[in-house]
Order: sequence, then C-alpha cells, then structure tokens
Amino acid sequence: MLKKEKEIKAIFIFIAVLFFMFLALPVFFVLIRSFQTDSGSVGFAQYVKMFSSKGFMTALWHSFAVAGTSGFVTVILAFILAYTVNNTDIHPKLKSAISVLTVFPMLLPTITYGFAIIYSFGKEGLITKLLGFAPFEIYGFKGLVMGYVIYTLPIAFLLINNTFQYIDKRFVIVSRIMGDSKLDTFLIACVRPMIGTLGAAFIQSFFLSFTDYGIPAAIGGEFNVIATTLYNEMLGSVPNFSNGAVVAIVMLVPSALSILLLNYLEKFNFRYNKTTETELEKNIFRDIVLGALSVIILICVLSVFLVIVIIPFVEMWPYKLRFSLSHITSLFTDSSMLNIYINSLTAAVLTAVFGTLIAYGAALVTSRSKISNKCKQVIESIALVINTIPGMVLGIAFMFAFSGTPLRNSMFLIVMCNIIHFFSTPYLMMKNSLSKMNESWETTAMLMGDSWVKTIIRVVTPNAEYTILEVLSYYFVNAMVTISAIIFIVGAHTMVITTKIKELQHYAKFDDIFALSLLLLITNLAVKGIFALLSKRKKEN
Repeated sequence: MLKKEKEIKAIFIFIAVLFFMFLALPVFFVLIRSFQTDSGSVGFAQYVKMFSSKGFMTALWHSFAVAGTSGFVTVILAFILAYTVNNTDIHPKLKSAISVLTVFPMLLPTITYGFAIIYSFGKEGLITKLLGFAPFEIYGFKGLVMGYVIYTLPIAFLLINNTFQYIDKRFVIVSRIMGDSKLDTFLIACVRPMIGTLGAAFIQSFFLSFTDYGIPAAIGGEFNVIATTLYNEMLGSVPNFSNGAVVAIVMLVPSALSILLLNYLEKFNFRYNKTTETELEKNIFRDIVLGALSVIILICVLSVFLVIVIIPFVEMWPYKLRFSLSHITSLFTDSSMLNIYINSLTAAVLTAVFGTLIAYGAALVTSRSKISNKCKQVIESIALVINTIPGMVLGIAFMFAFSGTPLRNSMFLIVMCNIIHFFSTPYLMMKNSLSKMNESWETTAMLMGDSWVKTIIRVVTPNAEYTILEVLSYYFVNAMVTISAIIFIVGAHTMVITTKIKELQHYAKFDDIFALSLLLLITNLAVKGIFALLSKRKKEN
C-alpha cells in the first residue's frame, strides 16, 4: 500500500508542478503586466486608460450584444434538434443523422466559418447566386451571430441532448392524465427539468462566442469585438503589450462569472431515482413539423460549408467555374504547405497522446486513490480554473512567460498550450469512467501479488479503453482546429494550418484557404472514423 501511495503522490506532484509552470505562472505574468505602463511605472493607469477609451468600451459592448444574441438563438435551435431526437417518433436513421450532422462544424476551425460565410452569402457567394440576392449583410453583427450560432450549436446540442436522455417520459403521460393541456405538459414535463441545462447551454454558448477570435477575424469588419481588440493590441501594427494584458484580464471576468452561474444553475437540475423507457404518444403532426424543422436547421448550417468542398475544385471562383485540380495539386507540391500540414499532425498527435496520459493520471489521483482530499481538490480546482480561461488569454500568458527562452515558438510549447487549454473535458471524461469501476480491483490485485502499476495497466486501463479512445479523439480534433490559443506562440518553423489560414487572409488567397480547410476536414473525419471503428470493436468485445 505504501508503494501505491508513493506512486499516486508522484503522479499528483508531477501534475501539480506541470500546471503551476504552464498555467499559474503564465497567467500571473499577464496579471503583473496589466499593471505596468510602457514607462515602467506600476499602477492602475492602464486600466483607467482602457476603460476611458471609447473604442474599447464599444468593442466590449459589441461582444456582449453579439454573444448574448447568438447564445439565445443557439439554445432555441439546439433544443429543437435535441427534442426531435428524443421526443418524437421520426425514423431512427434520421435521428442518428441529426445527432451526427449537428456536431459536424466541430471538425473545422472557427476562422474557416467566417470565410465560408463570405463565399456563401457575399455578393459573389454560392448561396447568393442560387437565391439571386444577398439575404443579409455578412460583415458585422449579423454575420457574427450566424458564425457564432454555427460554432456553438454542437456544444449546446450535446449538453441538451445528454440531459434529455435522463428525463423520465412517464411524467408526460401523468401530466396528460391529470388533464393538463399539451402546452402545460410540454412546460412541466420537458422544459422545467431542462432549465438548468438550458441555462448552462446559454452560458457556454455565450462564453465561447465572447472569447472566440477566428470568426470575427474573418467577418468582423468594422464591428470590433473584444477578441479582435486583444489581437490588435498584441500583434497589430503598433503592439502594446500592457494594453493587451488589460484586455486579457477583462476577458477573464465574464469567464469567471460563467462558472459561478453554472454552479448556481445546478440547483435547478432534476434528479430522478430512475428513468423508465416509455412509448411516446402518437402525434404525426408533431413528428412531421419537428422533423422538417430539424432538417431545415441542418440544411441552413451545413450549406454554409458547401463552398469548402466546391471552391478547391474550381479554377477561379466566381469567374472561371471550370473543374480544376490545380489548387489541390499545388497544395501537395508546395513543400512549405506540406511542412505546415506535418506540423499540425505532429502537434495534434503529441497533444492527444500526452494530453490523454495527463488527464488519465489526474483522474487516477481523484477517483482511484486514497490520497488526501486537499490533493484531490487541487486537481478539481485546476480543471475548474481552466474552464474560466479563454484560449487567447492562455496564448498571451504563454507568450509573456516564455518569450526570450529556448521554448519560444517551439512545438513543445504549442503542445503544452493545447494540453492545458483542453484539459477540463478529457479529465472529467476519464474521472467519470474510472469512478464507475469496482473500487476493490487494486486491492484484490495487490493481495494476489501484482504491483499497483501492473494493476492499472492490466485491469483498469482495458476497462477504460473506450473512454481513452474518446479522449484521444477529443484532444486530436481540438488541437487540429484551434487558433485562439496558439496564434501568439507559433513561429515560422512551427506554423500550423489554422495560423497559416490567418496569414493567407492577408494575401486574399482564399483558394488556398479552402484547400487547407478541406485537407483539415478530411484528416479529422478520417481520425474520427478510425476512433469510432476502434470504439465499436471495443464494445463488441
């Protein structure tokens, strides 16, 4: 037992030191820098300067307005899709299609969304040409709302869909027997148990929209938001790191408030002793209307991405519409582009492997050990804090902390940034999986002479294999599509696809942008397919 405790403590110490070096210290550097002026004096001068700036306050208001609007719209659409999947009698294959296609946008970087919207709804856009008119102004508020809705819809859907699966449908029947109207039944048996989750979905959508850089970088136009303000302060024509640090700290405030609100909303979540599979009341009108609505929502979302699979195969959009493979061939014959693709794959694979190991180790400490509650609380706090730190703030923190060191612009730093940035969800996935396993496995194995390490490798790990595959997939895909966290720390030799897309924007090379986006999409689909196949085999075994 003593040896096991030493091994667990060693894992805990490693994780604690890792997050101190690559989370606490970098964020501390940002905080300190926000109180420094260019002249070297220390105080609140930078905060006063920023909050008295009309441009900053306008950008801050824009961020709240567009994030709030998109969050509201996203929750409504996600609720319709999740309700259709769980509370209608439409064909099972259509339900599966809705569930799969709704999360499709997660396989692409957000900066691509903006360019896809431009080439779909711009004056010469694909959908504009099909309709014969431009349906709305894409630059500014409307374009950002559309982009943010597409971006946050998968997350909101996953949250709401998951909760729907734990709602007991018997309450619908009870409500109808009691004489309630269909509207009252809907509100009592469906909406009321979902209040906590709906609130959480809105907060998550708001937070993701408020802190995203990719979409406003493409279609923000003159409609400045806080994310573009932060980028301009840090990497604009006249960089001001002190101003950038102030903006970064300001971005942390709504992030921290979102965690407090999520904790508050927990009390609205229903807890059923058990749920029972109940046959739904037959209602053809409901099924047709909701099925059609869900299909329309998905068509509207996915049609935006049609240009990604069309434009790379067109000679010159929209002037020469002949089929051509020139953009694809130039992509694979350009050594610099291939190096960038290899960089992305390298970063994603290393992030997936080492991120999974770290998340697994952290979960072992909190769910499979007798280590003190204080130590467990440290890891729980780390996971909670990371959820409050936007990717851009983390990227700037790394930039401040490691500038001038051998780690500057290195692949190691990019991988560490990705591992820290996406840690919370993989950790919670692993923790939930390990917590459900028999607590006596390690003790039994030790009584039979096996060491703790052998028990973890031979017994615990095989039983957690399905979750490990999910975590690997999660880390890989997110590492491939992220831009906000790493845009400040990549260098010329470590540039990845998402940051190259941002660079190509300056040269208006949209053909190359869509070719790279298509390559990224195919890669993520292939990896997701491989992990899905491995997971299926694991389930069958």
